[in-house]
Amino acid sequence: MKRHCTAFALGLALVHGGVFAQAYPTKAVTLIVPYAPGGSVDPVARLFAPKLGERLGQPIVIDNAVGAGGVIGTTKAANAAADGYTLLFSVESTMVIAKLVTPTTVKYDGLKDFTPISLVGTSPLVLVGKPELAARNSAELLQMLRSQPGKLNYATSGIGTSLHLAGELINQVARVSMVHVPYKVGAQILTDLVGNQIELAVLPLVSAQQAVRAGRIKAFGVMDAKRWPTAQEIPALAETPEFRGAEVLVWFGLFAPAKTDGAIVGRLAREMNTVLKDAEISKRMSELSLQPANLSPAEFAAFLQKEHDKFAAVVKTANIKAE
Repeated sequence: MKRHCTAFALGLALVHGGVFAQAYPTKAVTLIVPYAPGGSVDPVARLFAPKLGERLGQPIVIDNAVGAGGVIGTTKAANAAADGYTLLFSVESTMVIAKLVTPTTVKYDGLKDFTPISLVGTSPLVLVGKPELAARNSAELLQMLRSQPGKLNYATSGIGTSLHLAGELINQVARVSMVHVPYKVGAQILTDLVGNQIELAVLPLVSAQQAVRAGRIKAFGVMDAKRWPTAQEIPALAETPEFRGAEVLVWFGLFAPAKTDGAIVGRLAREMNTVLKDAEISKRMSELSLQPANLSPAEFAAFLQKEHDKFAAVVKTANIKAE
């Protein structure tokens, strides 16, 4: 009798979930983007939001809840009702790294307080250098770094960012000692590189690619295992064996507050998968050096755990603290 009751309850729950997902949504869905309009995150959100709204039959309203490097908006999303009507569009720095480098001020846990829906797209970071740097490729750069420990600087957009951690991962994997120089204004990095004011920098591929193609700066390699599809002219840093393992992607993902109904999460994941296959979306993402991802929510969760473990090891070894 107990087994029959359990089976009946399970069947009821499945039916309820299915009906819930079919009815959802009945009103507009708010998409929190914890970064300002015009940055690197907001345009990607605005690229897919209208198409997702069309698939859902309800508008997606973007809420740019900015401040504290994305922490304010992410906290707002973590505290929202888990009903599918408030979603979050965010990136690795906010979802994985922030808690590792500022544990006392970041109150949410990116792995526990959110349900991953869709990994929207990925793009590698790239190690670049000033035009007057003597090294012509990553093998020569490695030789230079090892012969001049602590002499070459690398710039990033700030302490505790994914760019900073990527630079420290290069140090750890290749056993070199580049010196970190954090910038308050990321755009100034390219200006100083072109002007030979700083030796090296870790930048998003999309930010550096135009200057590389114009010959204004040198590219030593994308931080991925192989060359990136939209930048085949730039070697992978891993083509020099000593740099293998220094792989860092910037990524964009769609999340819901924890405990959001699984049927709703499944519906959103299916619709996003369709949106990412749209020809116009694919073309626009390629222009941003983004590769659409095709992970299930469970696969996305596993990806997030791997990202956390990788960055946690870097933070611990380099003793990185942004507070």
